[in-house]
Amino acid sequence: MRAIVFTKYGSPDVLELREVEKPVPKDNEVRVRIYAASVTPSDCAFRKADPAAIRFMYGFLRPRHSILGVEFSGVIDAVGKDVQAFKAGDEVCGISTRTFGAYAEYKCLAADALLAMKPTNISHEAAAGACDGALTSLIFLRDHAKLQPGQSILINGASGSVGAYAVQLAKHYGANVTGVCSTANVDLVRSLGADRAIDYTKTDFTKNGQSYDVIFDAIGKSSFSRCRAALTPYGIYLSTVPSLAILLSMLKTSRSRGKKAIFVAAGLKQRRDNLYFLRELIEAGVILPVIDRIYPLEQAADAHRYVETGRKKGNVILTIGR
Repeated sequence: MRAIVFTKYGSPDVLELREVEKPVPKDNEVRVRIYAASVTPSDCAFRKADPAAIRFMYGFLRPRHSILGVEFSGVIDAVGKDVQAFKAGDEVCGISTRTFGAYAEYKCLAADALLAMKPTNISHEAAAGACDGALTSLIFLRDHAKLQPGQSILINGASGSVGAYAVQLAKHYGANVTGVCSTANVDLVRSLGADRAIDYTKTDFTKNGQSYDVIFDAIGKSSFSRCRAALTPYGIYLSTVPSLAILLSMLKTSRSRGKKAIFVAAGLKQRRDNLYFLRELIEAGVILPVIDRIYPLEQAADAHRYVETGRKKGNVILTIGR
């Protein structure tokens, strides 16, 4: 089968299209023929081992898992003899947070992995994208911010792969939503349901006199110390990007009854019922996937270069098995 392989950390140039052995499912596994996979800032971080802590978790000198890609959508083409929940021909989507492997034509997963039937009303490309941004946003907004109707939330990076879904989920939970984005994306953010859009090239949201119950930094471009004054007395600052600053802020505010800083490794917190919940929202039209660009598998390096510009809107997707 074809796959994008990297055997060393580095620039997008380390990504190579290769023929590798097609996996065979074990008795308790399914094999998915992957049709689409998301390309995310996290993929880029793992590719270049930045932050350096990635080396301690996924291989110090070289990557332990040579095929990147976490979020995917496709069709089950084979099942092990002990599998009851799925059958060949099922259209599924899901995530592989620990072993990666979605930048390939086939991937084997345990039948109890983070895998669910694909929403019926969207494409495989859109389903792979939703498995990225929507699942991440759900962990932050529902489980850690515990967002409530009437609360105010500011989403920094509201047009990105996480932010675009965060806007929609926040509205679903009844919050008053302010999205921060560039000039070119103001209309997009408003169309997703934001009550207000701030153009960061013209206005510094930390200095405009407004305060929020939740500030969700979906791109990790701000900090708790910078945003603290823009939080209400019991406000929460959330960041998707691990850094020494956010970890120290979490430590300092962990016992505080006032403002708090939180970072979450959202991919490691996922449950299968989150996929079911999002499928219901997508099929009901509550959440609409946002896709910026689609690349064929062999252009994975170009997809990484584009993601690293920081200018993408919503998801960037690789098409693979079709």
